[in-house]
Amino acid sequence: MALPLNALRAFEAAARTGSFVSAGTELGVTAAAVSQQVKALEEVISKKLFLRQGNRITLTEAGRALYPRLGSMFTDLTALMRDLSDGPQRPRLVVSALSSLAELWLIPALADYPDRAGIEVRVAEDPVDFARQGVDLRVTYGPHYYPDHQVRPLFSDRYVAVARPDLATRWPVADIPDAALIHTVWGPDFVNQPEWSRWFAAAGLTRLPPDGTGLQVGQTALAIAAARAGMGVALAPARLADPEIGRGTLAGLSNVAVPLTWDYVLVHPVAFAGRPRLDRLVAHLTLRAARPLLPIPARTAVV
Repeated sequence: MALPLNALRAFEAAARTGSFVSAGTELGVTAAAVSQQVKALEEVISKKLFLRQGNRITLTEAGRALYPRLGSMFTDLTALMRDLSDGPQRPRLVVSALSSLAELWLIPALADYPDRAGIEVRVAEDPVDFARQGVDLRVTYGPHYYPDHQVRPLFSDRYVAVARPDLATRWPVADIPDAALIHTVWGPDFVNQPEWSRWFAAAGLTRLPPDGTGLQVGQTALAIAAARAGMGVALAPARLADPEIGRGTLAGLSNVAVPLTWDYVLVHPVAFAGRPRLDRLVAHLTLRAARPLLPIPARTAVV
């Protein structure tokens, strides 16, 4: 039986985007053409892949079984074609990461990596498409977007309160002004975010900072930058704030810490396992992640 690549591509795009219209836009064809390709594939394999309800489509059990394996197949094919077209001199190893994680942890972790000249670092939100975006390794928070990939735990973390050193000693923990609290809001995709109410509860304080007070930012890197600039006190993952603490540009207010829900992880397609350059980089990043953090002083809620 000939492999119906166009039909497989149409199915993969529709399953990933959740719509024939979106799949058609991506592939440069009409929604009707995508629907026809999927129907042809269903006839070839004698299985129904989607339940069609008006403009809505839902994967059947057969579709759910086919989709992840098909995604891996296209990832492998794309990587193979890239390797063949670039030839044996291909220098790039593409690493994708969340913005703050790339700036605050990944780049410092690559500073002493001897083979870093052949690495390209890209910033992107989850999920990334390894095949279409040409990504070899993803560094991210939590594994939930990548159930069919190789996921390697990097480090767990907890968020702590940090400020410029002169401000870190100004207030007792209980007396930080509401206006000095820097709020980090990661967005609607995250159920648990760095929240001052949870941090104060961990410090033994019943305090609910009112909405609308203090600076609000959307990224950890911005929260750390604001704290470094003397704009207030930020909550930041301890491992991401550690380089600033080591340089003396930030200081911890207290050793009170709230664990983050997910681990930071390394992700790559299963088929990429065993690639020497990738394995060397994974080993280096894993080793860097195991380094101990600098201690934060044990200030209590009242001083």
